[in-house]
Amino acid sequence: MAQDTQKPESAAAAPAEVAVVVEKPEVTGKEPQPSPPAPVPEPEVPEKPAAAVVVEEEKEEAVVEVNEKAKVEESKITESDSFKEETNVVGELPEAQKRALDELKLLIQEALKKHEFTAKEDEKPVADKKIEEEKKEEKEEEKTTAAVEISEEPKVETEAPADVEAKEEEKTLPPPAPPAEELTVETETVEIEVVEKVTAVDDDGAKTVEAIEESVVAVAIPPAETKEEAAVEAAPQNGETKEAESTPPPAEEVSIWGIPLLADEKSDVILLKFLRARDFKVNDAFTMIKNTVRWRKEFGIDSLLDEDLGNELDKVVFMHGFDKEGHPVCYNVYGEFQDKEMYQNTFSDEEKRTKFLRWRIQFLEKSIRKLDFTPNGINTIVQVNDLKNSPGPAKKELRQATNQALNLLQDNYPEFVAKQVFINVPWWYLAFNRMISPFLTQRTKSKFVCAGPSKSAETLFKYIAPEQVPVQYGGLSREGEQEFTVVDAVTEVTIKPATKHTIEFPITEKCNLVWDLRVVGWNVNYGAEFMPTAEDGYTVIVSKTRKVSSADETVISDAFKTSESGKVVLTIDNQTSKKKKLLYRSKTGLL
Repeated sequence: MAQDTQKPESAAAAPAEVAVVVEKPEVTGKEPQPSPPAPVPEPEVPEKPAAAVVVEEEKEEAVVEVNEKAKVEESKITESDSFKEETNVVGELPEAQKRALDELKLLIQEALKKHEFTAKEDEKPVADKKIEEEKKEEKEEEKTTAAVEISEEPKVETEAPADVEAKEEEKTLPPPAPPAEELTVETETVEIEVVEKVTAVDDDGAKTVEAIEESVVAVAIPPAETKEEAAVEAAPQNGETKEAESTPPPAEEVSIWGIPLLADEKSDVILLKFLRARDFKVNDAFTMIKNTVRWRKEFGIDSLLDEDLGNELDKVVFMHGFDKEGHPVCYNVYGEFQDKEMYQNTFSDEEKRTKFLRWRIQFLEKSIRKLDFTPNGINTIVQVNDLKNSPGPAKKELRQATNQALNLLQDNYPEFVAKQVFINVPWWYLAFNRMISPFLTQRTKSKFVCAGPSKSAETLFKYIAPEQVPVQYGGLSREGEQEFTVVDAVTEVTIKPATKHTIEFPITEKCNLVWDLRVVGWNVNYGAEFMPTAEDGYTVIVSKTRKVSSADETVISDAFKTSESGKVVLTIDNQTSKKKKLLYRSKTGLL
């Protein structure tokens, strides 16, 4: 899945964010640029380019300043190693983030009322059109009233002769009389207005400004076709509120990943993802949400979930186990595309690339639906990207599909990646990382981990327990496992170079002892024997000592049945000059 702006994930469709946690910034003469992580046991990348040497010779003072900045940057990167996911409990958020969330919810609430999420970009919602029409009518009425007031003011301020007043009234007389029915309605309206106002001021024998205004306005009303329309037209002139022609449509309901935008605390978790992806810029997050909703509708996400796209790519992208914090783990195996037939069937033309993209989005959507969006739940995924035998950036079709998927993931799946772990990293990836690293935020970089072939298993074990790691990546988790499950914890031990390590399994009663054992990289000697507690007992060779290479066995599964007390002793002899990672677990069952 995808982060930050960070942006959601990818499998064979490339990770949502592409970077590596770097160890040391590079000096270029302008700004310190992050250099790649420690080189894998392949062509090394120089720590400092020639340009930096020239700068040091010609501008020592400038280099000192750059180095100071580099130290600050390096310290930030060191801190990023301890990156923890932010809380989704609203009460624990900083005040600024709480305000941003409240503002975003208000914007969404208003947009739902106006149906902005389902309206097309080139047309406004019906509610918006009605509101605009009403505002236009109000403005026109205000202009008409203001114009009448301005035209009549001179008459009030200076008492004009009677003949002048008569001429003014003649000018405002209505056009020729309409049909009888219309005339009746208009006459009644005019008489009511004039009589009431004149009676109110007739005691002193002169009309007031109010009387003049009312009479002029009343006469100026255009004739209505029916009595009902006349009543509606007259209502605003008498200060009454004009009723809406029809009841506004109810607010629309919009959901993402099965969760309504405005409902409960789960909705807050979704909104916080978009806010974090846009650095808590409310308007930007709001725009991102609207674009995501529209894209999901255009892409047909709801129908995509039930679409049958085959299982040819199940070995390319798959979910397996959980990390030590409970995040589901998604493995992306790029090396599968070394198979020419699979590559052609997946990327050879636009139609096949589109199908691959839909399959990848479908896989991601199904994975997201299994997450827990409660504030304290697990709502992100760990991505493990295996670059062993990866075709690399030279494959044009793969690159096109990757870029297309990356853009969709960045724009529509914010903050779904808890950690991006790259294993079996080749030399070309380090060069690629050097180019893109300066363009990534520190938040994004803090989620990335990179390891070469010799360090891949050890790196995985930092984040994922060995019993959860598939055997092909150094762990003990196997399909069809009968004796052990992920519930059976694995013990990890580091064997120093040129040393022996023994493991003892005590037995106190009749039982059947079984165990799994693995040395990452092997090239060690292994043997097992049973030593009884009784002094007159005989040692039993369970497994004769032999040298085991990585090509011989992946995991040694062994067992021993006994009816007497004693212990089973396993011996691992590391005669190499390198330390080894030993993994083992055991269980006993009564006979």
